[in-house]
Amino acid sequence: MRVLVVEDEEMLAEAIAEGLRQQAMAVDVCFDGADAQERVSVNRYEVVVLDRDLPSVHGDEVCRGIVKSGGDTRVIMLTAARDVVDRVHGLGIGADDYLTKPFALAELVARVQALGRRARPALPPVLRRDGVELDVSRHQVLRDDRFIVLSRKEFAVLEVLMRADGAVVSAEELLEQAWDEHIDPFTNAVRVTMMTLRRKLGPPAVIHTVPGVGYQMGDAASR
Repeated sequence: MRVLVVEDEEMLAEAIAEGLRQQAMAVDVCFDGADAQERVSVNRYEVVVLDRDLPSVHGDEVCRGIVKSGGDTRVIMLTAARDVVDRVHGLGIGADDYLTKPFALAELVARVQALGRRARPALPPVLRRDGVELDVSRHQVLRDDRFIVLSRKEFAVLEVLMRADGAVVSAEELLEQAWDEHIDPFTNAVRVTMMTLRRKLGPPAVIHTVPGVGYQMGDAASR
């Protein structure tokens, strides 16, 4: 899942981002409304964590723009205001959820995960393919009933491949969905991560390279 955190309190923004990254999400961070508008215009985010009281462009305007774009991006608004009227207003302009400060980071992470599921086609919480079982909520992976310990990035890449349901996923798509905007587009990060992921999953291989196209998940017998 790719998430944008928009919060002008930089320490809070980075704390939120780190909490989300711990759940294998790709997270971009910005600190004002104008930057947020630019980010959502060029990147696809499943969820935007949006502070309401932003400099340069108010959070309400950012939210309206996201809703007007007609995409599947979900918005959770953050505010220090506890008045019911403010919460109703935020939901009225199109926000999908609303959380008042201060809040527990664990609750915010859970809400982002729930919104991310709504931003995607409905899929079971546990994905299964070719003897591999991936439990998104528990962050667990099994191969033929054997627990596999993966890094956050390996888990994210595997989730993208399993959600593709046998379709070929390009390296560019993996970079967009599993890494944040700071990744070098010419990096070999995908190749290296794929190599360690394949090694940890073990034989027989279930992730195959389609030369010049990308990567595909499926057992050899089905190819």
